[in-house]
Order: sequence, then C-alpha cells, then structure tokens
Amino acid sequence: EKHGGGPAVPEKAVRFSFTIMSVSVQADDKEGEVPIFTELKPNSELSCKPLCLMFVDESDHETLTAVLGPIIAERNAMKESRLILSIGGLPRFFRFHFRGTGYDEKMVREMEGLEASGSTYICTLCDAGRAEASQNMVLHSITRSHEENLERYELWRTNPFSESADELRDRVKGVS
Repeated sequence: EKHGGGPAVPEKAVRFSFTIMSVSVQADDKEGEVPIFTELKPNSELSCKPLCLMFVDESDHETLTAVLGPIIAERNAMKESRLILSIGGLPRFFRFHFRGTGYDEKMVREMEGLEASGSTYICTLCDAGRAEASQNMVLHSITRSHEENLERYELWRTNPFSESADELRDRVKGVS
C-alpha cells in the first residue's frame, strides 16, 4: 500500500484488456493500407474492453502468470492465424496485429476524473474499497461504465443534495 488508510492491499489493480485501435483494408495487389476506422480515445472505458481485472503485487509473478498466461497464449495464437468471413458471398481474410501498451493508473485516474491513489476506492472500473479488496484480491467484476463515471462526476461537481464532503464521496465512490 503506497498511500491511504484501511487494510493493506497490493499496490496495483491489474487490468488486462483490449481495444480495437484501427481497422485498415489492403487490396491483394496493393502495398499500402487504407484506414477505415481509428479509435480516437484508446484508453477510454468505452473502447477498452477488460478481459481480466485483479489486485496483485507486481512482484507476484506466479499469480500474474497463472491468470494472464492463457490470455497471452490465445493472443499469440491469433497473431499467426487469419479470420475468414463471408461478406457479400465472397470470402474475406482478416489478420490481427497486436500492440502492447501499458497505461499508468495515476494517468488513468486523472483522465477519468477519479480520486488519487490514496482513495478508499482503489479501482477505476468497480466500486471495490480497500477493505473489500483485502478480502478478495483476485475475483472482481466490472461494475460501472464510463457513462456512470461521468454521472458520478456530475454529482460530485454539482452536489445536488447538499451533502457533506464525506457523504458525497461515499455516494460517488471515488469519482471526483
């Protein structure tokens, strides 16, 4: 635990997720690709689809390997394969290109309007607090969307029920 009060929990909330960054078309007889879609906000919760969410110590390589190993193996298998879809009665071939990028949680919290790392609420995708996370450090589910974070931010900004700071903080669960 770096900051904050409550039970000690591992330093990191690990989120292994994917985003479709871009879709391009390349004709068989052409060398260049033509982009038909590019994700403008690749780290947004609207486009970043979580496959796994857990709390873990960065140095706990056994747990990380056990949980993420199958996902990484599937990704590696997809790198070597082609997806064939019938579009308009003609087979179309698709290949997958993976790019791995890590985002710092501090940056994500700042961009999504969430409290800093000392917050009672330790995750940007669920309402888990330190006490809950200390009891269950592996199995967590996505319990809120980007839209809900925006709604909570608006509640924090306007305080329509004239609540105290502590009451308001409890209502928005880490969004500020």
